[in-house]
Amino acid sequence: MNNTHLIFLIITGFMVFTLFYSCESSSSGGGSGELISSFNSSKSHNTGSNCMNCHVQGGGGDGIFSVAGTVYDEALNSVLPNSIVRIYSSPNSDEMPIAVIEVDSRGNFYTTANINFGDGLYTSVEGATTEIFMESPITSGSCSSCHGDSTERVWAK
Repeated sequence: MNNTHLIFLIITGFMVFTLFYSCESSSSGGGSGELISSFNSSKSHNTGSNCMNCHVQGGGGDGIFSVAGTVYDEALNSVLPNSIVRIYSSPNSDEMPIAVIEVDSRGNFYTTANINFGDGLYTSVEGATTEIFMESPITSGSCSSCHGDSTERVWAK
């Protein structure tokens, strides 16, 4: 192998290494790799499942979700796409939310943004006509770990 081929292989190897390892991983939950659901997107999957079964440190999902779940209509049998999930630091909805998460076309919402739950945060879900507030504070963003299992599904209208 002549020097030209060797130099070419070294440069190509360096470029491949840089491509795969220099960008911040989306599973880190920060920087340019932040994932968040958006209106009309259909990138999500497993509607109604507990997202945090996979989207956690060491899980198989892309990204470490801080908040995730599925929103249903008032009848609780169909998803409610393109609604909005808000997270507040107190039960007073007059304040600015600390996070606003759009619900995608499959009814799912998720974010890898760093959210400090502290002693608890308060949530609401807004559909086309009404904003519904959760009465008790949350200390985890794994919404489907309770909703749809031990409590009623997340819903709006």
